[in-house]
Parts: sequence; structure tokens; C-alpha cells
Amino acid sequence: MRRHQRAATLTATALAGVLFAAGCSSSSGGKKSEEEGAAASAGKANTPRMTVAMITHASPGDTFWDLIRKGAQAAAAKDNIKLVYSSDPSAGNQANLVQNAIDQKVDGIALTAAKPEAMKDVVAKAQSAGIPVVGFNSGVGNWKELGMLEYFGQDENIAGQAFGERLNELGAKHAVCVIQEQGQVALEARCAGLKKGFKGKTDTLYVNGTDMPSVKSTITAKLKQDSSIDQVVTLGAPIALTAVQSVSDAGTDAKVATFDLNKDLVKAVQDGTVEFAVDQQPYLQGYLSVDALWLYKTNGNFSGGGTAPVLTGPAFITKDNVDQVADFAAKGTR
Repeated sequence: MRRHQRAATLTATALAGVLFAAGCSSSSGGKKSEEEGAAASAGKANTPRMTVAMITHASPGDTFWDLIRKGAQAAAAKDNIKLVYSSDPSAGNQANLVQNAIDQKVDGIALTAAKPEAMKDVVAKAQSAGIPVVGFNSGVGNWKELGMLEYFGQDENIAGQAFGERLNELGAKHAVCVIQEQGQVALEARCAGLKKGFKGKTDTLYVNGTDMPSVKSTITAKLKQDSSIDQVVTLGAPIALTAVQSVSDAGTDAKVATFDLNKDLVKAVQDGTVEFAVDQQPYLQGYLSVDALWLYKTNGNFSGGGTAPVLTGPAFITKDNVDQVADFAAKGTR
């Protein structure tokens, strides 16, 4: 598929730049904190100190966002940037955090647009204040109309279609797509793409992703209710690992495959309890979004010509290639 090939090319190009920077660690406190780290091994920029606000829709305890934040911290250390990270799963509260960043007169803002409509007014206010805004992770279908400079992430609908096509190859007939946050555009797009690419029957199941015991019982109940389901599709690594338990509790032969990756999910792919994972490279998303603001403010550079997103996925991780990313996952960069 040509668009998949293009995604892989863009990902490889972007990743080549990332390999020159090493990750860094820093302390954090509360919902809002300043992230600073040691210079990366490639050297630290001698450009004037910048302040960049990164504002996401992350839920408390969701380790996926640790990877994004780690990439952002590495770029900030390299580029002499003071990184101020904050998050809130409530779209309204996230918009307020963006407004706070505008009021503080930051030099750039990187944000996720899981609920694009909620970001519309504050992104316009940032533009009026002369603050460049880049998007990442969520909002690939809306970043241009919101007026963002660039976007870094995965085309979730295309990734979902590719996921469905892989299920066709594996012989699945009836899938349930588990969405952990209703109305989140990236998650909804994944399931919509899955339905388009999968030739079998697809059900959608909504769960509360912040309550894992509830996730487990809801998936278990669904599998017991309909024994024809032979494939569970989850949209996050922690949900996938919980779904494996649900399959066992339900006593079915259903298989589990997922979007997103972490070190525990790597082990599950290695031992076969999870068939495969689609990696959107969150570390890369965090790194590129911060580095992009430095490039724009310092050199006037921007990627994608202002019309195309920079794609960081989908990259399929299977038992055949999982060992190639295992060490990177253990380090928190995949």
C-alpha cells in the first residue's frame, strides 16, 4: 500500500535525526512541572534559552505518556529548552492549561487534540499571541484546520485499516474493538479503520480505561456473552495485557492484538500471548514535537510543508521482529 510505504519512509527519516540524541531523566511534580536534563551526547545547542509547554490529554497512571515525555525531555536537553509539561484528560481542563501557557508567554506549545473542538479557541489565541503551536499524537485529521504549524503522529484510520487487513491474513472472523475513552478521536478512528479493513464482523466495546478491574470484567462479560468472537483488538498496551486475562477468565480461544507498545507488551508478543502490536513510536512523537519548535524559532524550519503530517507509524511488531525492538522498549524509547 503506497501510503504505508510513505509512512515508513517518513518515520525512518525522522528517526535518523533522533539517533543523535540520548534520553535524559528528570524529576517531576504534580500535574505541571518543569523538565530539564543533562545535555545529550551529541552536544547542547548554544541558542538562547527557550520555554516550551507540552500539554496532553494523558490520564493519571497511563504509562504510554511516559514515553512521549521522555522523548520530549531528550529534545529539550539537546536544544537548551525549558520544558513545562502538564496534562489533563478533561478537554476543558486541557484547554485551560493551554491558556495558562499562553499567559506565561512561552516560546512554543506542543499539544494533543484528542477533542479538537475544545482546542480551537486556545490555539487561535496562541496564534494571536505569536506563539507557534504543533500537534502530536491525536488530531491528525484536524491539525490544519486548527491552525497548527506541524503534526507528528500516526494516521489512525489508515493504521486501523492495516490492522484489519492483518486480521484477514490471520483468518479472524469476528473482532471486538475495545475503546477505553469514548469520543477520543484517535481511538475512534482506529476502530473505524479496523471496520473498513477487516472483512469479518466488528463490534465496538467501550470501557473505562482508568479502571482496570472494570476493563477486565467488561471484556470478560462480552466474551462470555458472544462465543463467536475470535479476536480482541485493544488500543493500548495496558488494555491488551488486561484483555489477555479476560480471555483466560472467559475460557475462550479468542486471540488478542493491540495498538501501542511498552516493555511488558514486548514480552507478551515474544511469548505469544499477544499476536502483534502496532507501534506509533510515542518517544519519537515527543522528541519531534519539541525539536520542531526549536527548529522553527531558530531557523524558520518546519516539516511537511505545512500541509502533510510527519508520520511516526504504523510499525507492526510481531513475533518475527519483536526481538529487534526489545532493547529499545526496555530503555523506554520504543
